[in-house]
Amino acid sequence: MIDVRRSGDRYRGGETAAGIESCHAFSFGPHYDPDNLRFGAVLACNEERLAPGAGFDEHPHSHTEIVTWVVEGELTHRDSRGHASLVRRGDVQHLSAAGGVRHVERNDGAEPLVFVQMWLAPLAPGGEPSYEVVRGIADSTPYAVPGAGALLHVRRLTAGERLAVPDAPFVYVHVVRGALSLAGDLLRPGDSARIGAEPELEGEAQDATEVLIWEMTSAP
Repeated sequence: MIDVRRSGDRYRGGETAAGIESCHAFSFGPHYDPDNLRFGAVLACNEERLAPGAGFDEHPHSHTEIVTWVVEGELTHRDSRGHASLVRRGDVQHLSAAGGVRHVERNDGAEPLVFVQMWLAPLAPGGEPSYEVVRGIADSTPYAVPGAGALLHVRRLTAGERLAVPDAPFVYVHVVRGALSLAGDLLRPGDSARIGAEPELEGEAQDATEVLIWEMTSAP
């Protein structure tokens, strides 16, 4: 099973007057769709664009694994557990909300900020919140989110380079930049594919391409 979703079909949100533009790949907030609630462990894949000085004021999360990938600019993060950081392009940020945490996300820089934020359902509720930033993660280095039974693969491909899609019950592919040919479809920035049990599946980059791939063994 391969289900391709196009960038232009995402739900539009945010607050333009406040410098916030959002694109939601899954049912989110007022954009409720009972047929698009999740895929595997993935509950949300949001592309956020924040103008300089814009951001999300302190707000709560619980029972969610939140992984953020900065595309352009610099993300300022602070949370109620005392963590404060700047997250830049190439960094993986992981906030495990567990039993509950509050945080602030802002663009305090001079340039526009673009980031992709993905929410995953935990295998078990509760626990203590945790926070981590992996700086400059290397190509093909998987990042484990054990609380959700998931692995994130970050791939940076050159034109003509081939990509082996993990053979897993649930695989979620999101194209950040460039173009990826996959099973006869051409995926461009913002496009995604939901893949289930497709052995020996490969993609091919048509340009310099950056792809985020979630490998999930089961749905929590």
